[in-house]
Order: sequence, then C-alpha cells, then structure tokens
Amino acid sequence: MTHVVCGSEIIQIIRDLVNIPSPSGNAGKAIQYVETYLKELGIKTKRNNKGGLLATIPGKDDTKHRFLTAHVDTLGAMVKEIKSDGRLRLTKIGGFPWNMVEGEYCQIETASGKTYTGTILIHQTSTHVYRDAGKAERSDENIEVRIDEKVTSKEETEALGIQVGDFVSFDPGFVTTDSGFVKSRHLDDKASVAILLHVIKILKERGMTLPYTTHFLISNNEEIGFGGNSNITPETVEYLAVDMGAIGDGQATDEYTVSICAKDASGPYHYGLRKHLVALAEKYQLNYKIDIYPYYASDASAAVRAGYDLIHGLIGPGIDASHAFERTHQESLCHTGDLIYYYLQSEILEA
Repeated sequence: MTHVVCGSEIIQIIRDLVNIPSPSGNAGKAIQYVETYLKELGIKTKRNNKGGLLATIPGKDDTKHRFLTAHVDTLGAMVKEIKSDGRLRLTKIGGFPWNMVEGEYCQIETASGKTYTGTILIHQTSTHVYRDAGKAERSDENIEVRIDEKVTSKEETEALGIQVGDFVSFDPGFVTTDSGFVKSRHLDDKASVAILLHVIKILKERGMTLPYTTHFLISNNEEIGFGGNSNITPETVEYLAVDMGAIGDGQATDEYTVSICAKDASGPYHYGLRKHLVALAEKYQLNYKIDIYPYYASDASAAVRAGYDLIHGLIGPGIDASHAFERTHQESLCHTGDLIYYYLQSEILEA
C-alpha cells in the first residue's frame, strides 16, 4: 500500500534524537532539537515550566481541542556514589532491571557540562577472578561504571568534576537494516516523536487546516510518570498519547502494525475512542492490532489521574524488547503515522 506518513525522514529524525542523551530530568537538548524543527516549519511553540514543549496548530473549530503527546525523555541513571576505587555506583531513572544495561557503553555528564565515557558492568565481571560471576546478583550494590579515565580512587574521580547527582545516559547503538528494521535504545518514545514531527511537516507542506485546534506536547518526564499531566487547555476533549506498543508473550502487538491500546496498568482507555481509531484503520486499510499492556502507563493515563475530564487513548508503533535493546520495523512507523494523519482530520467524539 502507499503510505502518507512514511519514508527516510522519520528514520533520520529517530537517528538524530536517539543520539541526543535525554534521561528524564535532563532532556533539554532533545527538547531543543524538536523546538528548532518545529520553528523551521513556522509552528508556534512554547516551553512549560517542567521543560516540555507545547506546539499548537489552530483549527477551524477553536471551541473543542485535541491534544497529542509523545515523550523525548528516556531511561537512564544518576551517580549515587563515587566508590573508593574511583568507579561509580548508580541509581536508576525509570523502570528497568540492571541486566538490561549490563555491558553497555555510557556517558557521564557533569554539572559543568563536561562529559566522560564509561561502561556499565557488574563488579564481579572477570570470570578469571570471580568463580560465580554469572550467578552474582545484578543489583544497585553490584552494578558500577568503569570510567574511561586514569582513576583509581574516589579523589581522582572527583578531580574530574564528577559528583553525586550527575546524569548517566546509555549509548543507543542505532542501526538500520536492508530488511527495514530500526534497532536502537530509546525508540521508546523517540520513534513516536519522530512520527509526530513528520505528520506535522506533511500537514504544513500540504497547507491543510485541521478541523479542530490541536496541541502537540513533547513531554520530558513520562518515564517517571508525570510528563503529560498538565498544560492541557480547558477546551481539550480528546487526548491521544503516542507511545510504544509492547511486544512479548501473550501480546498481540508486533513490529509491523500500529498498536491500539485497550487497557494498561491504569485501566481501560476510552472505549469510544478506541473503536473510532479501529474504524479509521479499517477505512484506510492500515494494519493494526488491539492490545493490553499489563505493566504500562502513559501520559494520557497520567492526565486522567491528574483529574482532567478527557476522552483518552493510546496508540504507537510496536517495539520489541522494550526498555532494553529495542527494535521496530518501518512498516509499523508508517501505519502509526498514517493513523495519526487520518485521526487528526476526523470528527471529535461526542460525550
């Protein structure tokens, strides 16, 4: 089929974004990238006090608004302690087990803006020294960062300017394949941000006027639960989060379709909006899967929990190995983009 929202530009935006470190709490550079992209399109934007970015496209009807969100913040870590041997003990930012990042290259950003590289390792790494290295618990106590500097003591590491509270980001390892796969950390949720940006560009290039004033929030605290629970206009009726579809045993979601969420850990999403999204997918012959994510919450559910009276939904590309070595396929990106494109032109649901 011929897609409206597809192509190499989405992949390039993903590549750009995943290579900008942006763990929750330190996503300013990624927000700046998005802000620059939108301003070059002539889209009105503003920063909120939390550091997120709100873009608004006026529509024919300004009495009812739509609100879409995707997030640029990612998993990461922070320096918890500088050990006596100069290595770093970490505390997690976001939800993941340590084994998902063991052996990963990382970057430490100091408060002064200087960066150092390192590797995340379990303390008992060498099998020539530690007989039970494979059985050692991957825990806050055992995981550490080996810094790529000549340091052997706490004092030498501190002399570099590294201190408790410095942010640690994980190298993305971005790769595309001839078979159409995109492999990288942080596809959650930079793949969705890239899709939204490309949709906005197409709307702008085609000179389209949306039926309703529509806001796009690029949030920066989703991984810690409160990225999209504010800055929602009183006129907002529908709130659609664009985030990953989680793949695994018992899940319907795959890497080749758009995932439409019926329920996650927060409870069911709006039934009428879910059916509306399915009807759009079928009308425009988009491949989709309806799914339930048992250990998941989104910016949309955060907004509802914050007390907003909204019709809320959640869709996104299917992402394999979420919060680890993630992968999706271009087909999933395209079907997700097309569904957003057609959704933005559809009628808002009646309560």
